[in-house]
Amino acid sequence: MNIHEFQAKEIMRQTGISLPEGRLAESVDQAVHHAEAMSRFPLVIKAQVHTGGRGKAGGVKLARSVDEVRAHAQAILGMSIKGITVKKVLIERGVDIDREIYLGLVIDRASKTPVFIVSSSGGVDIEEVAATDPDRILKIPIQPGLGLCDYQVRRAIYFLSIPKELQVSFGLTMRALEQILMEWDASLIEINPLVITEHNELVACDAKINFDDNALMLHPEIEQLRDENEEEPLEVEARHNEVNYVKLDGRIGCLVNGAGLAMATMDLVQAYGGEPANFLDVGGAARPDTIAAALRIVTSDPAVNTILFNIFGGIVRCDRVAEGILKAREMIGLKIPIVMRLVGTNEEKARELLTGTDLVMMPTMAEAARKAVELSQGVA
Repeated sequence: MNIHEFQAKEIMRQTGISLPEGRLAESVDQAVHHAEAMSRFPLVIKAQVHTGGRGKAGGVKLARSVDEVRAHAQAILGMSIKGITVKKVLIERGVDIDREIYLGLVIDRASKTPVFIVSSSGGVDIEEVAATDPDRILKIPIQPGLGLCDYQVRRAIYFLSIPKELQVSFGLTMRALEQILMEWDASLIEINPLVITEHNELVACDAKINFDDNALMLHPEIEQLRDENEEEPLEVEARHNEVNYVKLDGRIGCLVNGAGLAMATMDLVQAYGGEPANFLDVGGAARPDTIAAALRIVTSDPAVNTILFNIFGGIVRCDRVAEGILKAREMIGLKIPIVMRLVGTNEEKARELLTGTDLVMMPTMAEAARKAVELSQGVA
Protein backbone atom coordinates (compact mmCIF):
# COMPACT_ATOMS: atom_id res chain seq x y z
CA MET A 1 0.00 0.00 0.00
CA ASN A 2 1.28 3.44 -0.95
CA ILE A 3 0.77 6.64 1.02
CA HIS A 4 1.29 10.31 0.20
CA GLU A 5 4.51 12.23 0.78
CA PHE A 6 2.97 14.34 3.57
CA GLN A 7 1.85 11.16 5.37
CA ALA A 8 5.28 9.54 5.00
CA LYS A 9 6.93 12.68 6.38
CA GLU A 10 4.68 12.66 9.43
CA ILE A 11 5.77 9.08 10.18
CA MET A 12 9.42 10.05 9.71
CA ARG A 13 8.97 13.11 11.93
CA GLN A 14 7.83 10.80 14.75
CA THR A 15 11.19 9.01 14.59
CA GLY A 16 13.22 12.21 14.83
CA ILE A 17 14.20 12.70 11.19
CA SER A 18 14.75 16.38 10.32
CA LEU A 19 12.17 17.67 7.82
CA PRO A 20 11.19 21.10 6.41
CA GLU A 21 8.10 22.74 7.83
CA GLY A 22 5.12 21.86 5.67
CA ARG A 23 1.33 22.24 5.55
CA LEU A 24 -1.29 20.45 3.47
CA ALA A 25 -3.74 22.35 1.26
CA GLU A 26 -6.74 21.08 -0.69
CA SER A 27 -7.72 24.41 -2.24
CA VAL A 28 -6.04 27.52 -3.60
CA ASP A 29 -7.37 29.64 -0.74
CA GLN A 30 -6.02 27.17 1.80
CA ALA A 31 -2.61 27.19 0.07
CA VAL A 32 -2.52 30.99 0.20
CA HIS A 33 -3.57 30.97 3.86
CA HIS A 34 -0.72 28.57 4.73
CA ALA A 35 1.79 30.64 2.76
CA GLU A 36 0.79 33.81 4.62
CA ALA A 37 1.07 31.98 7.97
CA MET A 38 4.49 30.56 7.12
CA SER A 39 5.52 34.10 6.04
CA ARG A 40 9.10 33.36 4.98
CA PHE A 41 9.90 32.54 1.35
CA PRO A 42 10.76 30.70 -0.80
CA LEU A 43 8.14 27.98 -0.46
CA VAL A 44 7.78 24.83 -2.52
CA ILE A 45 4.35 23.78 -3.85
CA LYS A 46 4.29 19.99 -4.31
CA ALA A 47 1.53 17.87 -5.84
CA GLN A 48 0.52 14.94 -3.63
CA VAL A 49 0.02 11.90 -5.86
CA HIS A 50 1.04 8.25 -5.68
CA THR A 51 3.34 8.41 -8.68
CA GLY A 52 6.79 9.58 -9.62
CA GLY A 53 7.78 12.23 -12.13
CA ARG A 54 5.90 15.06 -10.44
CA GLY A 55 8.62 17.59 -11.17
CA LYS A 56 8.83 16.76 -14.88
CA ALA A 57 5.03 16.99 -15.12
CA GLY A 58 4.97 20.46 -13.56
CA GLY A 59 3.74 19.26 -10.18
CA VAL A 60 6.55 20.84 -8.13
CA LYS A 61 7.02 24.62 -8.20
CA LEU A 62 9.07 27.17 -6.27
CA ALA A 63 7.21 30.27 -5.04
CA ARG A 64 8.87 33.48 -3.84
CA SER A 65 5.68 35.38 -3.00
CA VAL A 66 2.05 34.83 -2.02
CA ASP A 67 0.98 35.66 -5.57
CA GLU A 68 3.25 32.91 -6.92
CA VAL A 69 1.84 30.47 -4.36
CA ARG A 70 -1.67 31.28 -5.61
CA ALA A 71 -0.68 30.90 -9.26
CA HIS A 72 1.17 27.61 -8.72
CA ALA A 73 -1.61 26.15 -6.56
CA GLN A 74 -4.17 27.03 -9.25
CA ALA A 75 -2.02 25.32 -11.88
CA ILE A 76 -1.25 22.17 -9.86
CA LEU A 77 -4.59 21.46 -8.15
CA GLY A 78 -6.74 19.63 -10.68
CA MET A 79 -3.91 18.82 -13.07
CA SER A 80 -3.42 15.22 -14.21
CA ILE A 81 -0.12 13.45 -13.54
CA LYS A 82 0.07 10.03 -15.21
CA GLY A 83 -3.70 9.82 -15.17
CA ILE A 84 -4.09 10.83 -11.51
CA THR A 85 -5.86 14.09 -10.68
CA VAL A 86 -4.06 16.22 -8.09
CA LYS A 87 -6.39 17.00 -5.17
CA LYS A 88 -3.85 18.04 -2.52
CA VAL A 89 -0.64 20.07 -2.46
CA LEU A 90 2.05 20.30 0.21
CA ILE A 91 3.22 23.85 0.98
CA GLU A 92 6.74 23.40 2.28
CA ARG A 93 9.58 25.62 3.43
CA GLY A 94 12.35 25.94 0.83
CA VAL A 95 15.78 24.52 1.65
CA ASP A 96 19.19 25.92 0.65
CA ILE A 97 20.72 22.85 -0.96
CA ASP A 98 24.45 22.19 -0.99
CA ARG A 99 24.41 18.41 -1.69
CA GLU A 100 21.72 15.84 -2.51
CA ILE A 101 21.91 12.22 -1.34
CA TYR A 102 19.73 9.20 -2.00
CA LEU A 103 18.90 7.04 1.03
CA GLY A 104 16.54 4.10 0.76
CA LEU A 105 15.67 0.87 2.55
CA VAL A 106 13.87 -1.92 0.71
CA ILE A 107 12.98 -5.57 1.22
CA ASP A 108 15.15 -7.44 -1.28
CA ARG A 109 13.31 -10.64 -2.22
CA ALA A 110 16.40 -12.17 -3.83
CA SER A 111 18.52 -12.01 -0.66
CA LYS A 112 15.47 -12.20 1.66
CA THR A 113 16.82 -9.32 3.74
CA PRO A 114 16.24 -5.58 4.11
CA VAL A 115 18.84 -3.70 2.07
CA PHE A 116 19.95 -0.09 2.46
CA ILE A 117 20.66 1.67 -0.83
CA VAL A 118 22.75 4.85 -0.68
CA SER A 119 24.03 7.08 -3.43
CA SER A 120 25.67 10.47 -3.76
CA SER A 121 23.39 11.07 -6.77
CA GLY A 122 20.27 12.23 -4.99
CA GLY A 123 17.35 14.05 -6.54
CA VAL A 124 17.06 11.71 -9.55
CA ASP A 125 15.54 8.28 -10.08
CA ILE A 126 17.75 5.64 -8.48
CA GLU A 127 16.99 3.33 -11.42
CA GLU A 128 18.57 5.89 -13.74
CA VAL A 129 21.70 6.05 -11.56
CA ALA A 130 21.91 2.24 -11.45
CA ALA A 131 21.75 2.08 -15.25
CA THR A 132 24.19 4.88 -16.05
CA ASP A 133 26.64 4.91 -13.12
CA PRO A 134 26.27 1.85 -10.86
CA ASP A 135 29.53 2.65 -9.02
CA ARG A 136 27.70 5.55 -7.36
CA ILE A 137 25.40 3.13 -5.53
CA LEU A 138 26.22 1.21 -2.35
CA LYS A 139 23.99 -1.63 -1.11
CA ILE A 140 24.12 -2.66 2.54
CA PRO A 141 22.16 -5.82 3.50
CA ILE A 142 20.75 -5.92 7.04
CA GLN A 143 20.96 -9.38 8.58
CA PRO A 144 17.81 -10.42 10.49
CA GLY A 145 18.55 -10.68 14.20
CA LEU A 146 21.55 -8.36 13.98
CA GLY A 147 19.99 -5.24 12.53
CA LEU A 148 21.96 -2.28 11.25
CA CYS A 149 25.49 -2.49 12.65
CA ASP A 150 27.78 0.42 13.49
CA TYR A 151 30.35 -0.63 10.92
CA GLN A 152 27.66 -0.54 8.22
CA VAL A 153 26.75 3.01 9.19
CA ARG A 154 30.43 3.97 9.00
CA ARG A 155 30.68 2.30 5.59
CA ALA A 156 27.79 4.42 4.27
CA ILE A 157 29.26 7.59 5.80
CA TYR A 158 32.63 6.92 4.16
CA PHE A 159 31.04 6.08 0.81
CA LEU A 160 29.05 9.33 0.82
CA SER A 161 31.79 11.51 2.37
CA ILE A 162 29.43 12.79 5.04
CA PRO A 163 30.98 15.75 6.96
CA LYS A 164 32.16 14.88 10.47
CA GLU A 165 29.66 17.15 12.20
CA LEU A 166 26.73 15.39 10.40
CA GLN A 167 27.84 11.79 10.84
CA VAL A 168 25.88 11.19 14.05
CA SER A 169 22.75 12.71 12.48
CA PHE A 170 23.16 10.58 9.36
CA GLY A 171 23.53 7.42 11.44
CA LEU A 172 20.39 8.27 13.41
CA THR A 173 18.53 8.79 10.14
CA MET A 174 19.54 5.33 8.92
CA ARG A 175 18.41 3.79 12.20
CA ALA A 176 15.11 5.68 12.01
CA LEU A 177 14.41 4.13 8.60
CA GLU A 178 15.22 0.70 10.00
CA GLN A 179 12.80 1.33 12.88
CA ILE A 180 9.98 2.29 10.49
CA LEU A 181 10.59 -0.76 8.31
CA MET A 182 10.55 -3.20 11.22
CA GLU A 183 7.84 -1.69 13.41
CA TRP A 184 5.40 -0.68 10.67
CA ASP A 185 6.00 -3.58 8.25
CA ALA A 186 7.07 -1.28 5.43
CA SER A 187 8.34 -2.79 2.20
CA LEU A 188 10.11 0.34 0.90
CA ILE A 189 11.28 3.60 2.48
CA GLU A 190 12.96 6.29 0.42
CA ILE A 191 14.36 9.76 1.05
CA ASN A 192 15.23 11.33 -2.26
CA PRO A 193 16.82 13.71 -1.79
CA LEU A 194 18.32 13.72 1.68
CA VAL A 195 19.89 17.17 1.62
CA ILE A 196 22.99 18.66 3.19
CA THR A 197 22.11 22.34 3.39
CA GLU A 198 24.38 25.34 2.91
CA HIS A 199 24.18 25.74 6.70
CA ASN A 200 25.52 22.18 7.13
CA GLU A 201 22.24 20.60 8.26
CA LEU A 202 20.78 17.24 7.23
CA VAL A 203 17.17 17.54 5.97
CA ALA A 204 14.83 15.02 4.31
CA CYS A 205 13.25 16.98 1.46
CA ASP A 206 11.16 14.14 0.06
CA ALA A 207 9.74 10.94 1.51
CA LYS A 208 8.16 7.77 0.24
CA ILE A 209 6.91 4.75 2.19
CA ASN A 210 5.19 1.63 0.87
CA PHE A 211 3.66 -0.92 3.22
CA ASP A 212 3.22 -4.69 2.97
CA ASP A 213 -0.47 -5.27 2.19
CA ASN A 214 -0.34 -8.64 3.93
CA ALA A 215 0.57 -6.97 7.26
CA LEU A 216 -2.10 -4.25 7.23
CA MET A 217 -4.32 -6.27 9.57
CA LEU A 218 -1.66 -5.66 12.22
CA HIS A 219 -1.66 -1.91 11.59
CA PRO A 220 -5.18 -0.49 11.32
CA GLU A 221 -3.71 2.99 11.75
CA ILE A 222 -1.84 2.51 8.46
CA GLU A 223 -4.94 1.22 6.65
CA GLN A 224 -6.62 4.52 7.56
CA LEU A 225 -3.99 6.36 5.50
CA ARG A 226 -5.13 4.67 2.28
CA ASP A 227 -6.30 7.04 -0.46
CA GLU A 228 -8.52 5.04 -2.81
CA ASN A 229 -8.72 7.99 -5.23
CA GLU A 230 -5.09 7.23 -6.10
CA GLU A 231 -5.66 3.54 -6.83
CA GLU A 232 -6.93 1.64 -9.86
CA PRO A 233 -10.75 1.64 -9.40
CA LEU A 234 -11.11 -2.02 -10.36
CA GLU A 235 -8.46 -3.02 -7.83
CA VAL A 236 -10.33 -1.07 -5.14
CA GLU A 237 -13.58 -2.87 -6.00
CA ALA A 238 -11.77 -6.21 -5.98
CA ARG A 239 -10.36 -5.56 -2.52
CA HIS A 240 -13.83 -4.70 -1.22
CA ASN A 241 -15.05 -8.04 -2.61
CA GLU A 242 -12.08 -9.93 -1.10
CA VAL A 243 -10.68 -10.77 -4.53
CA ASN A 244 -6.99 -10.45 -5.44
CA TYR A 245 -6.88 -8.50 -8.71
CA VAL A 246 -4.15 -6.68 -10.63
CA LYS A 247 -4.95 -4.98 -13.92
CA LEU A 248 -2.65 -5.69 -16.88
CA ASP A 249 -2.61 -4.64 -20.53
CA GLY A 250 -3.89 -7.70 -22.43
CA ARG A 251 -7.28 -8.79 -23.77
CA ILE A 252 -7.88 -12.16 -22.06
CA GLY A 253 -9.53 -11.87 -18.66
CA CYS A 254 -8.27 -14.59 -16.32
CA LEU A 255 -10.30 -15.87 -13.34
CA VAL A 256 -8.46 -18.52 -11.33
CA ASN A 257 -8.48 -19.91 -7.81
CA GLY A 258 -5.05 -19.84 -6.20
CA ALA A 259 -2.16 -17.43 -6.82
CA GLY A 260 0.21 -20.07 -8.17
CA LEU A 261 -2.39 -21.44 -10.58
CA ALA A 262 -3.20 -17.88 -11.65
CA MET A 263 0.47 -17.22 -12.48
CA ALA A 264 0.71 -20.50 -14.39
CA THR A 265 -2.46 -19.63 -16.32
CA MET A 266 -1.04 -16.26 -17.33
CA ASP A 267 2.18 -17.96 -18.45
CA LEU A 268 0.20 -20.39 -20.62
CA VAL A 269 -1.79 -17.56 -22.21
CA GLN A 270 1.48 -15.86 -23.17
CA ALA A 271 3.03 -19.14 -24.33
CA TYR A 272 0.21 -19.51 -26.84
CA GLY A 273 0.65 -15.97 -28.12
CA GLY A 274 -1.96 -14.12 -26.07
CA GLU A 275 -1.78 -11.39 -23.43
CA PRO A 276 -3.56 -11.64 -20.06
CA ALA A 277 -5.69 -8.65 -19.11
CA ASN A 278 -5.27 -9.25 -15.40
CA PHE A 279 -4.13 -11.37 -12.52
CA LEU A 280 -7.15 -12.51 -10.52
CA ASP A 281 -7.29 -15.02 -7.68
CA VAL A 282 -10.79 -15.63 -6.32
CA GLY A 283 -9.37 -17.51 -3.33
CA GLY A 284 -9.78 -21.04 -2.07
CA ALA A 285 -13.29 -20.70 -0.64
CA ALA A 286 -15.00 -18.51 -3.21
CA ARG A 287 -18.79 -18.24 -2.99
CA PRO A 288 -21.10 -17.76 -6.00
CA ASP A 289 -21.40 -14.02 -5.24
CA THR A 290 -17.58 -13.79 -5.10
CA ILE A 291 -17.33 -15.40 -8.55
CA ALA A 292 -20.01 -13.05 -9.86
CA ALA A 293 -18.19 -10.02 -8.45
CA ALA A 294 -14.88 -11.21 -9.95
CA LEU A 295 -16.46 -11.65 -13.37
CA ARG A 296 -18.03 -8.20 -13.16
CA ILE A 297 -14.67 -6.66 -12.24
CA VAL A 298 -12.81 -8.35 -15.07
CA THR A 299 -15.40 -7.44 -17.70
CA SER A 300 -15.42 -3.81 -16.54
CA ASP A 301 -12.09 -3.52 -18.36
CA PRO A 302 -13.10 -2.49 -21.91
CA ALA A 303 -10.01 -4.18 -23.36
CA VAL A 304 -11.20 -7.65 -22.34
CA ASN A 305 -12.73 -9.59 -25.22
CA THR A 306 -12.44 -13.16 -23.90
CA ILE A 307 -12.75 -14.74 -20.45
CA LEU A 308 -10.67 -17.71 -19.28
CA PHE A 309 -11.76 -19.61 -16.16
CA ASN A 310 -9.24 -22.05 -14.73
CA ILE A 311 -10.63 -23.62 -11.57
CA PHE A 312 -9.19 -26.55 -9.66
CA GLY A 313 -11.89 -27.41 -7.14
CA GLY A 314 -10.30 -28.38 -3.87
CA ILE A 315 -11.84 -26.25 -1.14
CA VAL A 316 -13.78 -24.22 -3.68
CA ARG A 317 -16.56 -26.25 -5.30
CA CYS A 318 -16.91 -26.27 -9.07
CA ASP A 319 -20.72 -26.04 -8.85
CA ARG A 320 -20.38 -22.81 -6.86
CA VAL A 321 -18.19 -21.40 -9.59
CA ALA A 322 -20.78 -22.41 -12.19
CA GLU A 323 -23.56 -20.76 -10.16
CA GLY A 324 -21.53 -17.57 -9.91
CA ILE A 325 -20.89 -17.49 -13.66
CA LEU A 326 -24.57 -17.96 -14.49
CA LYS A 327 -25.57 -15.32 -11.95
CA ALA A 328 -23.07 -12.79 -13.29
CA ARG A 329 -24.01 -13.40 -16.95
CA GLU A 330 -27.63 -12.75 -16.12
CA MET A 331 -26.85 -9.60 -14.15
CA ILE A 332 -24.49 -7.92 -16.61
CA GLY A 333 -25.68 -9.41 -19.89
CA LEU A 334 -22.26 -10.76 -20.76
CA LYS A 335 -21.81 -11.55 -24.46
CA ILE A 336 -18.07 -12.16 -24.89
CA PRO A 337 -16.72 -15.74 -25.18
CA ILE A 338 -16.01 -17.68 -21.98
CA VAL A 339 -13.59 -20.61 -21.95
CA MET A 340 -13.61 -22.88 -18.91
CA ARG A 341 -11.54 -25.59 -17.34
CA LEU A 342 -13.35 -26.90 -14.26
CA VAL A 343 -11.77 -29.84 -12.45
CA GLY A 344 -12.26 -31.15 -8.93
CA THR A 345 -14.96 -31.07 -6.26
CA ASN A 346 -18.50 -31.32 -7.71
CA GLU A 347 -17.15 -31.11 -11.24
CA GLU A 348 -19.99 -33.20 -12.69
CA LYS A 349 -22.64 -31.10 -10.97
CA ALA A 350 -21.04 -27.98 -12.43
CA ARG A 351 -21.13 -29.46 -15.91
CA GLU A 352 -24.83 -30.21 -15.48
CA LEU A 353 -25.51 -26.61 -14.49
CA LEU A 354 -23.67 -25.33 -17.56
CA THR A 355 -25.22 -27.77 -20.04
CA GLY A 356 -27.03 -25.91 -22.82
CA THR A 357 -25.02 -22.71 -22.43
CA ASP A 358 -22.55 -21.38 -24.98
CA LEU A 359 -19.59 -21.64 -22.58
CA VAL A 360 -16.61 -23.48 -24.07
CA MET A 361 -15.54 -26.35 -21.77
CA MET A 362 -11.99 -27.71 -22.16
CA PRO A 363 -10.49 -30.73 -20.33
CA THR A 364 -7.03 -29.29 -19.56
CA MET A 365 -5.66 -25.87 -18.68
CA ALA A 366 -3.31 -25.91 -21.66
CA GLU A 367 -6.17 -26.54 -24.06
CA ALA A 368 -8.29 -23.92 -22.35
CA ALA A 369 -5.52 -21.31 -22.61
CA ARG A 370 -4.94 -22.11 -26.28
CA LYS A 371 -8.68 -21.88 -27.06
CA ALA A 372 -8.97 -18.56 -25.21
CA VAL A 373 -6.11 -17.12 -27.27
CA GLU A 374 -7.73 -18.34 -30.51
CA LEU A 375 -11.05 -16.74 -29.59
CA SER A 376 -9.44 -13.52 -28.43
CA GLN A 377 -7.45 -13.09 -31.61
CA GLY A 378 -10.48 -13.93 -33.71
CA VAL A 379 -12.68 -11.31 -32.03
CA ALA A 380 -12.69 -7.92 -33.75
